[in-house]
Amino acid sequence: MNDAVDNIAALEACIGKTPGAIHLKVIDHLDAGALRWIASSTLVFAGCGGGDDSDGNVAVTLGGGEPGFARAMDPARLRLPLASLDRPQLLRAGSGFGALFLSPGIGETLRVNGRVVLVDDTDIEIAVDECYVHCAKALLRSHFWSAAPRDDAPPDATAFLAASRFVALATMDAQGRCDLSPKGDPAGAMIRLREGCVWYADRPGNRRADSFRNILAQPRIAAVALIPGSSQVAVLSGTARITSDANLRADFSVEGKTPSLATCVEQLTLDIYPSPALARARLWPVAARAADIDPAAMLVAHVKGNKTRGLRATLVRTALSVPGLMEKGLQSDYKNNLY
Repeated sequence: MNDAVDNIAALEACIGKTPGAIHLKVIDHLDAGALRWIASSTLVFAGCGGGDDSDGNVAVTLGGGEPGFARAMDPARLRLPLASLDRPQLLRAGSGFGALFLSPGIGETLRVNGRVVLVDDTDIEIAVDECYVHCAKALLRSHFWSAAPRDDAPPDATAFLAASRFVALATMDAQGRCDLSPKGDPAGAMIRLREGCVWYADRPGNRRADSFRNILAQPRIAAVALIPGSSQVAVLSGTARITSDANLRADFSVEGKTPSLATCVEQLTLDIYPSPALARARLWPVAARAADIDPAAMLVAHVKGNKTRGLRATLVRTALSVPGLMEKGLQSDYKNNLY
């Protein structure tokens, strides 16, 4: 593969360094806003890997149910019922854990990372290390919440992926810390199956570049691809490699914008099946949005609650004290920087 991106220097030459202020939005616990979000959520994408008995792989599954199916025991602990998960056997005590919580009608997603500390007869318990709000670009690009229910998803893998508009990508770093990243695009531009490999493109997001950094450290990935409106999902895993090849990137152009990078997943396994969790979540047609969840206000609260100190952190917090500044910034970014 031409123009392979296989180290941090090559990665940052393509996408730039992660701005230090980006890390200020991460807190190490579930605050009041996150607790409300989880209580309103009907669907979670859950990834894990890197436990003491791990084979070095990362895995992903879905969990779903009525609002409140996932329970925060306290700001440091989260519980998921085994019965809410499509494949609960994938989550093992000691494994790194990453979650992506969706709340009906809200474009942003809540990312929660930590480690599985307990698996009993009914629940999986997670010790929380990170919590933050992810921008709405993936769900906006995929027109996620405007989908109508459908039962005509293609049974063929190539056609299914071509019709997919949303992907939850699970990656893991060298220490076994797991992360779930949302990706969204129009059908045909999201993810493709070619000659036994899966390809997907990079788009503007939260600029942390966790997935890329994890792939460079540990290239095994797992992902769930779905067609909004359908309860069928494609779950895949394999070994990822990143390229800046111009021809490959140009093939994923949307609205005249070419992505900075493309990723190939080799040694592929892929399974298409009806997801009971997604069916239970009943995402489409979209339910009323929770009135007490304000992603912009949560972002401000997380920046203020982050424990980082120093001049830069103080300046950012001071700027965010201006009423409405975060909301205006988000809306401008979503309008002008989707691609």
